[in-house]
Amino acid sequence: MRINGQLTMMADCPLLDAAALESYARELLEGSPAKGDAYSSDGDVDLSFARPGLGRFRVNVFRQRGVVSIVMRVVRTDIRSLPELGMPGVVTELAEQERGIILVTGTTGCGKSTTLAGMIDHINRVTHKHVVTIEDPIEALHTDRQSLISQREVGLDTPSFAQALRHLLRQDPDVIMIGEIRDEATMEVALSAAQTGHLVLSTMHTLDAIETVNRAIGFFPPHRQASVRTMLAGTLRGVVSQRLVPAADGASRVVAAEVLVVTARARDLLAGTEDPSGLRDVISEGDYYGMQTFDQSLFRHVTSGRVRVEDAMAHANSPHDFGLMLSAGNAHREDTFYASEPEPSTLESNEAMPSGRNGPDRVGQVDDGAATGSRVGSSALF
Repeated sequence: MRINGQLTMMADCPLLDAAALESYARELLEGSPAKGDAYSSDGDVDLSFARPGLGRFRVNVFRQRGVVSIVMRVVRTDIRSLPELGMPGVVTELAEQERGIILVTGTTGCGKSTTLAGMIDHINRVTHKHVVTIEDPIEALHTDRQSLISQREVGLDTPSFAQALRHLLRQDPDVIMIGEIRDEATMEVALSAAQTGHLVLSTMHTLDAIETVNRAIGFFPPHRQASVRTMLAGTLRGVVSQRLVPAADGASRVVAAEVLVVTARARDLLAGTEDPSGLRDVISEGDYYGMQTFDQSLFRHVTSGRVRVEDAMAHANSPHDFGLMLSAGNAHREDTFYASEPEPSTLESNEAMPSGRNGPDRVGQVDDGAATGSRVGSSALF
């Protein structure tokens, strides 16, 4: 079993032979003839499995060295809110967007589906919308609250992603959740849906925001990439990239999240022809808009005591720069502690000074006021 990211031997369980595995595979596949046919023809298949009183699982059945193998991942039946998951507050604001694309990215097992479920649950609780999901397979089951949730599973409700996407816009959706964008056709449908006024949520297997942008553009042939840049600049609202890091207690994990919010400056970089690596500066300098890099997220975890320094260093984008950030942070705290009392102001007027923060705010509106409080929420333990 993989517990908190580590494979652990099940010492008290008997070894499974080939006959037992074949029997388990038949039981898992018997409820879906289409999945059984896919397994027979392709040698592997994804599906969901539920047993009353036990739980729900995301399952992959495959063959290795001629023997059946099965991987089952537990899907929590309760959907946790974004604050409970430890996501920054700006992720909640992104979920409240009316249109555009929001991408949740990261490696396998980093909690992308859990974050998407939290975003959809927030939409379901606070807005009146029709949410259509296309998943392979369905993971979190949503109950209609303020919104109507239609969940479609590939192989059970629709033969393929392509077939489901072809008819998607005729199903009166306000919000579209695509389980994963993995090819040009899916990316094109997502861009088109966002351009026609829908909010599109999806995942990609990329490490950070810059790689996500490069991958989205790279799906298309070179002669189309200029137009795709323009479409992406006009529709992308944010990228949330995440990693799970061992917590200081050693018994759980916390999420470290890099967040890109597409401001006017970010939009110009996306639409241009130069390397979008300039987005790194946009993210690192965008705290007012709720943005943060992985290293900035890890820094907050370390200084709050949620993550040990050695674990943060192992997950940092640049361990050397992260070490400098920690050193500078410690020096800043010491300077603050020993600082003398501030001198009384000699200004005649006590009026607030201009914030200098004119321009688009976190979600593309205009906010000439000063920032009120931290834009990054605290993180809870998984």
